[in-house]
Amino acid sequence: MTVVAIAYDRLNPKARTAIDELLRENDLYEAWVRGVAADDQPKAAFMRAATWPDLIKNQEMGYQNDGNLPNGPEANRNIGYADKLMHRYWHFIDIPFSPDNMAVPKPDVPNVQTQIATFRTTLKDPKASKDVKSYDLVWLIHLVGDVHQPLHATTRFDQQLPQGDRGGNDVNLCIQPTVCNGRLHAFWDDVLGTSESYEPAMAKANSLSPVEKELGMILDEAVWVEESFQAAKAVAYAFPVGAGAGPYTLDDAYKTAARELAEQRVALAGVRLANVLNDIFE
Repeated sequence: MTVVAIAYDRLNPKARTAIDELLRENDLYEAWVRGVAADDQPKAAFMRAATWPDLIKNQEMGYQNDGNLPNGPEANRNIGYADKLMHRYWHFIDIPFSPDNMAVPKPDVPNVQTQIATFRTTLKDPKASKDVKSYDLVWLIHLVGDVHQPLHATTRFDQQLPQGDRGGNDVNLCIQPTVCNGRLHAFWDDVLGTSESYEPAMAKANSLSPVEKELGMILDEAVWVEESFQAAKAVAYAFPVGAGAGPYTLDDAYKTAARELAEQRVALAGVRLANVLNDIFE
């Protein structure tokens, strides 16, 4: 939620009004603002809406798990809240690399890059319905954060994991000397904390270093993907992470480098998201 906390404070008034109007189309809007002071409700809704694409992974929400890989024409559809698929494959793009030069497949489509582009286009389309735009908005504000997480942009292939490591999900970590049930991908998802309350997210947003203006104005999602891909190779898969599934124990130097990179990526994502939304709702 830190990404959207950063973004909201940079939205212009026109964008804030349009966004809040669209978020009201989501069935959870009342829950998002319950107990929040009236003046703070638009920001609270915006921040909590960013969690919706993860929330629907819960079977109790009534959405169908259609797998981690796209399969069939329904994977590409953009029909608004009538779509009851989880679309897990929209959260990432598996750009492949192989340290030992194995032959690797092309990334599956659709993916996080294609969907960000689709949602940006639809949100600017005057003919699109409010229902579809609301659906696309909650996905977009989530995916801009996802795509800046390095392990949402790659999968590593090697002789030990010839089918790929699924963005580090198949690389095991020892969280304690005798407890090795952690995953590299989860470490990177949670490296800045796991709270889903908006007060800690706002505090974290306020603590991050400012973003260089030129970097914040890079609004091409393909560039964001490439940045994350290169960061994954340089930092996420750095020592002590080795080949295959591990398990590996992360040292303090690795954890420090990971936190520093994650802070930079989150700050960039927040500024870029605001710039994208200000452009959409100009």
